[in-house]
Amino acid sequence: MMIRPAKRTESVQEYYFSRKLKEIAAMNAEKIAAGEDPVINLGIGSPDGMPPMPAIDALCMSAAQAGNHAYQPYVGLPELRQAFADWYERWYGVTLDPKTEIQPLVGSKEAILLISMAFLDKGDKVLVPDPGYPTYSSASRLVEAEIVTYDLCEDNGWQPDFDALEQMDLDGVKIMWTNYPNMPTGAPATEELYARLVDFGRRHGILICNDNPYSFILNDRPLSILAQEGAKECCLELNSLSKAHNMAGWRIGMVAADAEVISEILKVKSQMDSGMYKPLQLAAIEALKQGPEWFDELNAEYRRRRVLAGEIFDLVGAEYDKDSSGMFLWGKIAKGSGQQVSDRLLYEAGVFITPGFIFGRNGEDYIRISLCAKPETLRRAYDRILSCGVTD
Repeated sequence: MMIRPAKRTESVQEYYFSRKLKEIAAMNAEKIAAGEDPVINLGIGSPDGMPPMPAIDALCMSAAQAGNHAYQPYVGLPELRQAFADWYERWYGVTLDPKTEIQPLVGSKEAILLISMAFLDKGDKVLVPDPGYPTYSSASRLVEAEIVTYDLCEDNGWQPDFDALEQMDLDGVKIMWTNYPNMPTGAPATEELYARLVDFGRRHGILICNDNPYSFILNDRPLSILAQEGAKECCLELNSLSKAHNMAGWRIGMVAADAEVISEILKVKSQMDSGMYKPLQLAAIEALKQGPEWFDELNAEYRRRRVLAGEIFDLVGAEYDKDSSGMFLWGKIAKGSGQQVSDRLLYEAGVFITPGFIFGRNGEDYIRISLCAKPETLRRAYDRILSCGVTD
């Protein structure tokens, strides 16, 4: 390389799933050349179902109309912001000003870095859950913030230990990342949890950043931290159409917060892109209109898959919560580590299941199955593991 990369890149590696998918692709090329079946991938949570048909129809119709292919407003269409506001009012009981308290995003993942750039200076501290979504840590490193992990433990229902948090040195902490229903553990959100987070954030002057993309998945009562009294003083919330509307590849998300917080995020975002494609915004408006029947059908399918994923865990000797929320099943390994079991399943049975260590030290004894695989695929994975003898 002619020049040296920025030092900030030394603090991160290529995303685990990016690296692993390249390895699996190479394995599949060899297997197919040898006349063997490819690896069954139960790793990434990429919904395999179809989005709502009104959204697809809106995309197709608007893409064929002249004038819809120009740059769009950085703040998104007023109609989309109103649709997000209506969605929050209808499902979460939260009133948001569509003009000032909502910012559409190119997926909610981008917001993790946008928020970090908007609010963190070099040396600022960030509370990051362990286990937790790896991007919380990588975004913090890229802006040269100091990561302070807080433990999530099974004995505490994968919720923060607030007594332990109060004993920590919180001087310099500006942001706390939370994620409920939790990924990877499937722990649900509760009103009590959100109330305690709001209280903690207000008393310590910490911005609570709640990542909430799984609130409709295997969860009968979607909750938002913004429904708590005083939440807008210290909280923001990320949400997305990726999971609950089978639209992961469309990259449509949003952040909701007090107007001043949104304004700061927009300062950074407006330097990074030139607005979301208008037909995508029009499609999102239609998707957000879906009623209870959409989510009932979605969750009926995920419940079937959760049972089948549980049978795989039974086979490999992993303990798990049969009633967990979200689109993953999280299982504790009785013998060895999660990475050892994951490697054995991949290299001996041709089934990839995510090792829990990638989510932090507290995930080392766990593995995770994505429910974004059709029932017949989960059954084939079970049969393949059984026939290869890779069991408890």
